[in-house]
Amino acid sequence: MATKRALITGITGQDGSYLAELLLDKGYEVYGLTRRLSADNYWRIEHLLDRLTLIPGDLLDQLSLIRVLERVRPHEVYNLAAMSFVPASWDQPMLTGEFNSQGVTRVLEAIRVVDPSIRLYQASSSEMFGKVREVPQRETTPFYPRSPYGVSKVFAHYITVNYRESYGLFAVSGILFNHESPRRGLEFVTRKVSDGVARIKLGLAKELRLGNLDAHRDWGFAGDYVQAMWMMLQQDEADDYVIATGESHSVQELVEIAFAHVGLDWKQYVVTDPALLRPAEVDHLIGDASKARARFGWEPTVTFEQLVRMMVDADLKRLSS
Repeated sequence: MATKRALITGITGQDGSYLAELLLDKGYEVYGLTRRLSADNYWRIEHLLDRLTLIPGDLLDQLSLIRVLERVRPHEVYNLAAMSFVPASWDQPMLTGEFNSQGVTRVLEAIRVVDPSIRLYQASSSEMFGKVREVPQRETTPFYPRSPYGVSKVFAHYITVNYRESYGLFAVSGILFNHESPRRGLEFVTRKVSDGVARIKLGLAKELRLGNLDAHRDWGFAGDYVQAMWMMLQQDEADDYVIATGESHSVQELVEIAFAHVGLDWKQYVVTDPALLRPAEVDHLIGDASKARARFGWEPTVTFEQLVRMMVDADLKRLSS
């Protein structure tokens, strides 16, 4: 069989880097779409650069997407590029819509025009559930997004469904709940905590400022979640799946585990900062991944405690050096 080719948008992000590793291990030729930025952002894929091909292109530029597909002729496209930090979507709501909504439409349209046999994975998000209609959330739970980010992802989700049903594209949406790793951006609360704990332990900081400690999330390990993305595209039929651990933890639990791991009492260091609260908080996100479990046997392998400790250890190592 000829080597499979995959194109990953957002390859420089957390998920893109883990997915690239996974696909390379499976013998794929991997291509990554990268935007021209003033500064390179390759730290997550530095160890892979000699094994993959980066191609310039942009979700805001329809023609660039068509050209990339014509050049690469991928069998699979993983659209992971997005404005992914929820609070920032309040600062740049229009741009969030351009990338996360119209950007997805451009990808779908490019596939339809160039080669409708290309399989597409679209990164949907648990933020689409927002003010949740039921607990836990599954594929049939109604959406009620609470941020421009969540709204943009609902558009992307349904435009993907529409292209699948109208044009027969093999296009799937993975409704992924929060997934973290040592490669998570520092602006995300899990990484903010692991980095903050490491700094305090090493004497580089005296406090950790956080917003809502009562916010609950269903947190898993990004390495487990990219496995699910790949599995979705190997099925006989295109469908949408919730990917989650089915466990909910509060930010406070995250903080407690992280500080305990380095032998410190979190209450002496954590300061609640009202400036870090969201305009509209998402209440209780917890996912039911039983459909993915039943259809293709996906299971998370890393527990919440293991994940938090892994992240703290990685930040301790990074900051010590």
